[in-house]
Amino acid sequence: MNKKSIPATVLAASLTAGASGGEVVKVPNEVAFKYEQVDNVRVFYREAGNENDPTVLMLHGFAASSFMWRDVIDALADDYHVVALDLPAFGFTEVSGDDEYSYTFANLTETVEKFIEQKELTKFALAVHDYGAPVGWRLAVDNPEKITAIVSQNGNAYEEGLADGWKPIKKYWNNPTQENREALSDFPTPESIKWQYEEGVSDLSKVSPDGYTLEGFHISKSGMADIQLDLLLDYASNVEQYPEYQAYFRKHQPPLLAVWGKNDPFFLQEGAKAWKRDIPDAEIHLYDTGHFALETHHSVIIPVIKQFLDKNLKL
Repeated sequence: MNKKSIPATVLAASLTAGASGGEVVKVPNEVAFKYEQVDNVRVFYREAGNENDPTVLMLHGFAASSFMWRDVIDALADDYHVVALDLPAFGFTEVSGDDEYSYTFANLTETVEKFIEQKELTKFALAVHDYGAPVGWRLAVDNPEKITAIVSQNGNAYEEGLADGWKPIKKYWNNPTQENREALSDFPTPESIKWQYEEGVSDLSKVSPDGYTLEGFHISKSGMADIQLDLLLDYASNVEQYPEYQAYFRKHQPPLLAVWGKNDPFFLQEGAKAWKRDIPDAEIHLYDTGHFALETHHSVIIPVIKQFLDKNLKL
């Protein structure tokens, strides 16, 4: 089927309802699946909405990809230009010559910055999760004039937000020996990813297997485990820069919404609440779920995101 075609059953239902005076079925918004060549990185991204509307740039975390934003993209595309990309080492983004690409958060940010320049995104709201957060914070520090608002789904910027799940990782940061690296070998595996999707969720029937199965497939690619362990080691650089990110929040006071799974084994709710110190008007919403709050609570979180963006971007 052509990606822009409408399934016949949906179209028929919509037309029938309209003809009979009933409620018209909302047809899902069209989403384009594209690639942008950025140096030696072929960046995969999803794009929807009108380019003349305010832009929302979405940055996923571990273990995820632009797929995690699928429901949010559809909900926002009527009123916003939405761009959700796969970071290098994730999803369908391809890096030619992995040995020539440095898998650090500084380099991920540089790739995203070049993507933004090539796409001519001059102003945008950030929607971030997990690893996507420090990439977003680095972008904001370097380009404060471009950031119109921030939505964080368990994307941390405060040390009090680091949960006990980081203890073995911190040991690796402090002493990056082969032994400590091997102690984390279970982290970049399909089994670990499934655990991350399910941990802290009271009703597992709300966790679709699509997400963790897709990401489990990606992380099983040759060489990917070592790349992920390299990024895990470099995450320490983000924690070192937390004071710089917090200074950005205090100085520029961007409209900020935190939608947070409070049972996240890696990022505590205290990390969300800490924003109130630097941005008194920050909106903090906590949900009884885990690291991937949008997987289980999208029906209640998406309206909150939409209302927040409408209030701050539809001026």
